[in-house]
Amino acid sequence: MIIPAFDLINGKAVRLYQGDYLNQKNYDINLLFCLEEYKSKGIQIVHLVDLDGAKNSENRQIKLFKKILSYTTIPVQIGGGIRTAKDISTLLNLGVKRVVIGSSAIQDKNKVKKWLKIYGPDSIVLALDIHINSNNQKEIYINGWQKRTHFILEEIIEYFLPSGLKHVLCTDISKDGTLLGPNFNLYKEMSNAFKNINFQASGGVSTLQDIIFLKKTGIKSIVIGRSLLEKKFTIEEASKCWQNEL
Repeated sequence: MIIPAFDLINGKAVRLYQGDYLNQKNYDINLLFCLEEYKSKGIQIVHLVDLDGAKNSENRQIKLFKKILSYTTIPVQIGGGIRTAKDISTLLNLGVKRVVIGSSAIQDKNKVKKWLKIYGPDSIVLALDIHINSNNQKEIYINGWQKRTHFILEEIIEYFLPSGLKHVLCTDISKDGTLLGPNFNLYKEMSNAFKNINFQASGGVSTLQDIIFLKKTGIKSIVIGRSLLEKKFTIEEASKCWQNEL
């Protein structure tokens, strides 16, 4: 499915180039209107990123999310600096469908394993951001891509599989926000290796052809942000490409 994405700072839609807060582009949109429009066009879930919360967990945009969820019934998944069970419970109690866990999946694996058991695999999305090194290994980066880890993508997925891991949002950070096209080989390889995982591809989508090629890789969803905000194509065109490409 197509998952429209909005990165939010102080309630406003923005895009960061390669995760850099100093390289920020603002978009003049009415978020609530957009969500209602997407719902009317058959979109099944929207991806929201709390960049304020990601930078400072004390600065989470809870009031905004409460307003969004009271205004629209479109399902949402929310990420950005979620590090505690309280963070997860707060969002799920507001009516969030899925909570996106990033750095904690690497820094505190046992805790996240427990969360999968407590909240259920359908409520948790692991956001795993990778950079492919010279040895063709998918190295995981955390803390807003600032910190390289010694973990690779496959071993982290293997670690969480026994806990029922179901949803993985995978971003090739060299592609994100660039409009230079996705890493098709990455998603084809991962979809073939882990057939029970619902992969969400993220990063680089700029054309309708990208959507067609991504679906052929076997991934279950595509997260699209900048291309929709900058009207490279419409949500109707994106959905039609996804539905028609078998």
